[in-house]
Amino acid sequence: MKKIFTYIITALAVTGCSEVLEENPKSLSAEVFYNTADEAAAAVNAIYGPMRTDGAFGINYPAQQEGMVDYGNSRGSQTPVSLYQGLDNTNITRVSAVWDNLYQSIRNANIVIKNVPNGNDISQAAIDLYVGEAKYLRSLIYFVMVRNWKGVPLRTENNMTEINVERASIEEVYALIESDALAAEASLPDAPAQPGKPTKWAAKTLLSEIYLNLGRWEESSAKAQEVIASGKYSLVPVSVSEDFQKIYGPEVVTTSEEIFYFKYSRQQGFGLVNYAHRATTQYKYYGPGGVYAQYTDSASNSIIKNWDKADLRKAHILYNVDVGLGANTCLYRKYRDPIATNLGAGNDFPWYRYADVLLFHAEANARANNAPTAEALESLNRVHRRAYGYDANTPSPVDFAIGDFDLTTFIDQVVEERGYETMYEGKRWLDLKRLGIAKQRIKEVKNIDVAEKHMFWPIPNSELLYNKALDASDQNTGY
Repeated sequence: MKKIFTYIITALAVTGCSEVLEENPKSLSAEVFYNTADEAAAAVNAIYGPMRTDGAFGINYPAQQEGMVDYGNSRGSQTPVSLYQGLDNTNITRVSAVWDNLYQSIRNANIVIKNVPNGNDISQAAIDLYVGEAKYLRSLIYFVMVRNWKGVPLRTENNMTEINVERASIEEVYALIESDALAAEASLPDAPAQPGKPTKWAAKTLLSEIYLNLGRWEESSAKAQEVIASGKYSLVPVSVSEDFQKIYGPEVVTTSEEIFYFKYSRQQGFGLVNYAHRATTQYKYYGPGGVYAQYTDSASNSIIKNWDKADLRKAHILYNVDVGLGANTCLYRKYRDPIATNLGAGNDFPWYRYADVLLFHAEANARANNAPTAEALESLNRVHRRAYGYDANTPSPVDFAIGDFDLTTFIDQVVEERGYETMYEGKRWLDLKRLGIAKQRIKEVKNIDVAEKHMFWPIPNSELLYNKALDASDQNTGY
């Protein structure tokens, strides 16, 4: 099924869309029209292509994120990411590829938004669906960009023939992000047309995280609560650590927990899995072996050392392999595919899971009320119960009690829970930055002072040299 889905995406992306894929990565020099629903669908699927590559969400983006977390480190050519003094040329090249690929996807989204409504053989319902999906993806991409680069040039359907576009402010970028996400919420379907397609619930989840980043607690809580109250999602039950492979395994098509994932298959694989593993006589979690670019240490890293062994996530995610960095070195096995080939692993990249929604809600609801609430506590406890093998919806011996917390300590508990729950999903560093504790946590856990230039990625030369509306003053601090 996963193989069939990926073939559908590939076929649609190259059929009827050659004009889209061959245009300049950032601007459109010729109009492209879509007259039928099939042509429009192909155009929408072309949006996914660049962002799914190894140069973006397949490897480069999550690998960079995972190198900066408090619970782990990177090695090899990724080592400078974990030194927190700014990126070297090799890693600047990697994040530049992320920028270029994301703008290619934005360009393809802009073409859909501008031209699909002009189709002469497409129903209004289909137009709304395709434009809504394009706006969802554009919102998601700009949300990634503003948190990693701050303000960026805003390329939309209204200026896509222009080469030179000024760098927008952070506030201007967020205004578009919110507008697109609201439009997607209004026009996306209740259920996905196929696995990997967004729904209005995915849009509400995106909005919840957007509002969380903007400090709009009531709105964030409300959007998360809408997803929870829909009853459409539930945490996948587990009783032993290996049950988590029912969520992350390479053969999994979809689950009750999936809200929005980037879908991969062994024919077009998730490259990050290669970065996670090293083959040994005892372990072979990735067919070709792996380059073990990220690791942690169960003794020297306090987050891992203090992680309760009874938490089933710990045994599921970590495995001990001495890669020359010490006997307590651990690698990450959340994503595994022992029969993967050099084309990559079949695991999906979980962008939004139901666990994310519950933890967004726990934090936002408590902040909105300036104190932990019963509702916020229940959202936190659902994730925590499942981690210990208990039914997520039934009180358990591991439940937290509301009397144990004030607002500050409750938020700390949510942040800890989210760190364990989303480990190796490319989310932790952005959470630490959002909370304003990134430098503090790295100092506490690793005793490293984070340079200011390490907080945001450099604007790539591909943009500075191409876009004459920018000059050296537009570069981020330290680069």
